[in-house]
Amino acid sequence: MELKIDIDTHSGFCYGVVRAIEQAEKYLGEHRELHSLGSIVHNNIEISRLKEKGLKTINYDQMSTMKDSVVFIRAHGEPPSSYKIAKENNLKIIDCTCPVVLKLQERVKKNYRELKQIDGQLLIFGKNGHAEVNGLIGQVDGDAIIIEKQADIESIDFRRPIYIFSQTTKDPEQYKNLCSAIRERIVSVGGPIEKFRAFNTTCGQVSSRHPHLKEFSKNHSVIIFVSGKESSNGKILYEVCLAENPRSYKIENMNEIEASWFRDGDTVGVCGATSTPKWLLEKAAGHIRELTTL
Repeated sequence: MELKIDIDTHSGFCYGVVRAIEQAEKYLGEHRELHSLGSIVHNNIEISRLKEKGLKTINYDQMSTMKDSVVFIRAHGEPPSSYKIAKENNLKIIDCTCPVVLKLQERVKKNYRELKQIDGQLLIFGKNGHAEVNGLIGQVDGDAIIIEKQADIESIDFRRPIYIFSQTTKDPEQYKNLCSAIRERIVSVGGPIEKFRAFNTTCGQVSSRHPHLKEFSKNHSVIIFVSGKESSNGKILYEVCLAENPRSYKIENMNEIEASWFRDGDTVGVCGATSTPKWLLEKAAGHIRELTTL
């Protein structure tokens, strides 16, 4: 079977994840182990690779019992409570919060103070329970409304001031549509539209992948999208591919790829999430070549 296989040059780890993994590997090059508070990246294969180097994933309960050790904070960021525990337990922090996330945390905290003076509501467009979202609502002691989908806006009081921020990895088009829907509801009830503020907080590096993947998907017969099952960004970007190309397949492990997906003469595009390493995309491309030349 003759196939032309292309690896998307725009796919792979975003800057924040690259930085976090580089710092973790640097530390592990000099020490036997490192404790990461939560998964350093939502990709089980990459986590397994780092585990072999000595990276151990811990949860909050485990962190609270640790003393005089080192804890790694991943790119997603953490709420102030995590730093408080670290200080109380004499834990050294290696803080790899993505600079984009860190800036967002500061903006949320600053604008929340202003919002409370006018009896307003803080909205976060993001996935409930996601590490980044937990870090954001932690800046305001949980006093925020999480909006996962447009139907969730029913919990908002449209007669009061509203400020909304987005999780950095959300679909910018969905965020734009959500803000438009909120704006329409405020107007319909005669609410204070002049006190509605929608902050552009999706990551530029991540959001630029949406239009690129649309074109990439259109220009290939088959799309193989490589992503960890837990990756929120992966779920969003895969939907972008699938909307443009019905022959799009999402995989995490190589054994999920099926020869029946391909036809002679196909152009195959291999792409992935911001939590998918380049080496895994290359491995997928190699596996497709082997599978279709047997």
